Amino acid sequence: MSTRKGRVEFEDDNGSMVRYDRHARGGGLVSPGARVSAEATIARTAYVEAGATVGDQTRVDEWSWIDRDVSVGADVTVGAHVHVGRGSRVGDRARIGSRARLGAGVVVEMGARIEEDTIVDDHAVVPGRRRTRRGDEGLAA
Repeated sequence: MSTRKGRVEFEDDNGSMVRYDRHARGGGLVSPGARVSAEATIARTAYVEAGATVGDQTRVDEWSWIDRDVSVGADVTVGAHVHVGRGSRVGDRARIGSRARLGAGVVVEMGARIEEDTIVDDHAVVPGRRRTRRGDEGLAA
């Protein structure tokens, strides 16, 4: 492994050199092929892979891995030791508890909550929390 100011390079299991840049907020490792908001926080031991996007005010905690081609919305919390599988989509204001494992192609809807230690199967949909509109409460059908 070699490092330059703000850059980490190492050989992966396939013998290819991979490169990551340190994110300004938190110092996490971000592939040059990823798009991470300057307003996001990526913990120092977290990874964001190529093709992934991470929105404003999102926090990715220690030892978490945002896999290739994942989209994480704004104001999302990703707990520690979480894996978000390739091609998954996480909606705004979602919360993913520590040690959760999301398979490939998972859709986490806006405002959804995933508890700690949860395993979500490939291509599953995690429903978001429904909000009632003001004035709807207490009305008869």
